Amino acid sequence: MTPRVLLASCRELPESDGDDTSLPEALAEVGVDASWAAWDDPDGGFARADLVVVRSTWDYVDRRDEFLAWCAAVPALANPASVIEWNTDKSYLVDLAATGLDVVPTELVHPGRSPVWPVGPFVVKPAVGAGSRGAARFDGDLDAARAHLDALTGVAVLQPYQRAVDTEGETALVFLGGVYSHAFVKGPMLSESAVVDGSGLFVEERLRPVDPARDLRRAAEDAMDAAAGVLGLHRSDLLYARVDLVRGGEGEPLLLELELAEPSLGFRQTDGTARQRFASAVRGALARR
Repeated sequence: MTPRVLLASCRELPESDGDDTSLPEALAEVGVDASWAAWDDPDGGFARADLVVVRSTWDYVDRRDEFLAWCAAVPALANPASVIEWNTDKSYLVDLAATGLDVVPTELVHPGRSPVWPVGPFVVKPAVGAGSRGAARFDGDLDAARAHLDALTGVAVLQPYQRAVDTEGETALVFLGGVYSHAFVKGPMLSESAVVDGSGLFVEERLRPVDPARDLRRAAEDAMDAAAGVLGLHRSDLLYARVDLVRGGEGEPLLLELELAEPSLGFRQTDGTARQRFASAVRGALARR
């Protein structure tokens, strides 16, 4: 019997932003029947699917509790609901830093609290957010930073801005089934020229493929191992992951984000073999079930 897979999206982007749109064709090549459905569609058929893969569910930010309840109710979800709950709150960065992983210094600022402002430029963003919405960079204007912080709902994240982003961008390394697949570079996004996509769900990214440096590859592998340890999972339990790295003041790799919930995987920055690897990882997840 042909396995049935649903790729979860949202109503604004029913077949993703274009990056994942051809995944059903890639899955069909390995004998998997796949189609798209908005996560909040009551007729989506998620309970009957052999596997539901969370992809472009980017409207969850304002309805996180509802989204997490949906995740918990789906019998076969990738990545697992417990992973998505942990990863959709950027407090997870503190958990990873506690393992000894090199993470961009992160302070969690609770509503009504006054943070310790970093020296030099810094970033303020919501702990629950996607697509860089609500993230802003400041350099010396503490009044503007306080106003932005006060305007955010819930816990905020405060991080020193890593200046290397202006010249090198962020390097995103993608893992499929726990195994490294490919990488791409994201240009600076917190600038006055940043443009929000027409869906209103994310800031448009300037991307290019890259063969990452050896130290970045090692840092990404370390991040995957640390996350698996914190979550009590094997790396292969993570159907997909994206490790976003930047360089610190001494050129050292630092973890900026570890995306395990609904990251764009940069398939358009690769040849077709990355989609084939994704399809094989899905077949592996189906076999383990």
